[in-house]
Amino acid sequence: MDRRLVLAHGAALAATCLPLRAAPLIAQRPSARVIVDNDFAGDPDGLFALAHQWLSPTTKTVLVTTTALDAKLAAMAGEPAGRTAAKGRDLVTELARIAGIAPCPVITGAESFGASDAQVSAAARAIVAEALRDDPLPLFITCGGPLTNVAAALRLAPQIATRMTLIWIGGSLTPGGEPEYNFATDAAAARAVLAHPTLPLWVVPRETYRQLAVSVAELGADLRPASPLGRWLYERYLTLPPFVQLGPTVTLGDGALVHAAVLDRAAPTHHTRVEEAGRELPVIARIDNRALLTDLLAKLRLNATSNQA
Repeated sequence: MDRRLVLAHGAALAATCLPLRAAPLIAQRPSARVIVDNDFAGDPDGLFALAHQWLSPTTKTVLVTTTALDAKLAAMAGEPAGRTAAKGRDLVTELARIAGIAPCPVITGAESFGASDAQVSAAARAIVAEALRDDPLPLFITCGGPLTNVAAALRLAPQIATRMTLIWIGGSLTPGGEPEYNFATDAAAARAVLAHPTLPLWVVPRETYRQLAVSVAELGADLRPASPLGRWLYERYLTLPPFVQLGPTVTLGDGALVHAAVLDRAAPTHHTRVEEAGRELPVIARIDNRALLTDLLAKLRLNATSNQA
């Protein structure tokens, strides 16, 4: 073979084998703003969902707000009373550091529950400020815990209801079943938000978010070695309180928020009676669990690569 052809072939082959960090990626731009509101001191799935949301370039995470844990649950977990929303903020800050992310504002929400002036916090005011800010991108608020901060924000400024869409994990489709945690922890706030006449919202009920089961072995084999952030997320399951005994799977239910806000904003919804709301609401009934997990793993690997560049 002609030596010039050999050299040309070698150069072409080298170009196709560039290291990942040197190869260009498909450009993606945000098409929506997202406020993330969650009880991050509770189940680790909220932190998984936040990491996934932050690493998604097709949305712009503009604010993170934290909610508290139920007092009895907090006591069982050995958490100090009246400080679980603040602990959630500490965990979010640590997540951002591990990921190498310059975070958006992270604001502590109310440490108590209800629909009164006592729950008006810096988090509620920050939600109002973002909702009132003029921006061409539509605003979504994804909530994976009690609706305390959202209800307080709507009381402060009812006009923000038409300036955002709420995606909430909570409620149940089963009449008379066991209480659903996110609703029951702050029923007054949930009722106020779900009854709001002008607020666009999508509900992910318990029957849907429980579909998001992931093998514990898969977390150890795939997520843990994916990146330093993947290892940090995995380790949140090593420090669960003693009363939590893991089986062969864990439920990453809050990932449904990322699926709806990032991966499939046109996810099919249908109006179904949500028992706790006492009326029919738009409900997301199915989540593509495999697409959600593979996208998270890929973004963790890309995050590790970008941090090494």
